[in-house]
Amino acid sequence: MRIGFFHSIMRPEEKLLLDEFEKRNADIEKIDVRKLFVSVDEGKAFISNTETEYKEVNIDFDLVYDRCLSHSKALSALKFFESNGIKCLNCFDVASTCSSKFFTSLALKKAGLSIPETSLGFEKIAAFGAMKKIGFPVVLKPDIGSWGRLLAKINDMDAAEALLEYKQTLGGFSHSMFYLQDFIEKDGRDIRSFVVGDEVICAIYRNSEHWITNTARGGKAVNCPVNDEIRELSLNAARSIGYGIMAIDLFETRDGKYYVNEVNHSMEFRNTSVASGVNVAEKVVDFVMDYAKK
Repeated sequence: MRIGFFHSIMRPEEKLLLDEFEKRNADIEKIDVRKLFVSVDEGKAFISNTETEYKEVNIDFDLVYDRCLSHSKALSALKFFESNGIKCLNCFDVASTCSSKFFTSLALKKAGLSIPETSLGFEKIAAFGAMKKIGFPVVLKPDIGSWGRLLAKINDMDAAEALLEYKQTLGGFSHSMFYLQDFIEKDGRDIRSFVVGDEVICAIYRNSEHWITNTARGGKAVNCPVNDEIRELSLNAARSIGYGIMAIDLFETRDGKYYVNEVNHSMEFRNTSVASGVNVAEKVVDFVMDYAKK
């Protein structure tokens, strides 16, 4: 069995996964997508290590497993490999949907799942209309982004005017559209559950005194027992996107109502393994190798 391992920066998660593959004597070829170029005409892939030297990659893989940090690079690489008959995890469709919060929200809503009221404004004037419709406070997020970066809680029109003016002045793709959600009171925590295939392997609470609970922003991970409602909601959220390896972000209100907030396809998990006691890397690698055999 040959598995291609897409990566860019080697985070602790990628190292844990590679350790698990090594334990199983898997034939892994690491592919740094930052050095990858592909030939559309020839259907071949190459790695360029210097400005003058490159080598062909044998793409006869049983599966390509994507752990690349760059969404745009990963999507293009996945599309190329799938177009040449190579099975990928997560597949292009899953990665493409998860790469956009707006696309994810559409998929979740189509599946009948509860999400915070969500709008996408295509210009500043439209964003004002969306905020008025949703009602303050609203949360402004970049459509493409992770780690809780560039999030803003907007409490009134004065703050909205200042922030939208600032974003419009900055320009660039990340500031060109306005993804807005109703602010959900979640009592200082959210839930991240981990779906591997048809199983919810574990979940954590992410606790914080700040309204942003991402562990990358200081949230503390503690174990969250996976009850029937969390399990069913997590599986339905993952299935609305596709099939593979995903992390589901859930909000739970004081009255026990759950909302699906986001779905992540190349998630970090080291804090989850420590908090839950579940070896996430082991579970993921077992699934990847089983899926490669199908």
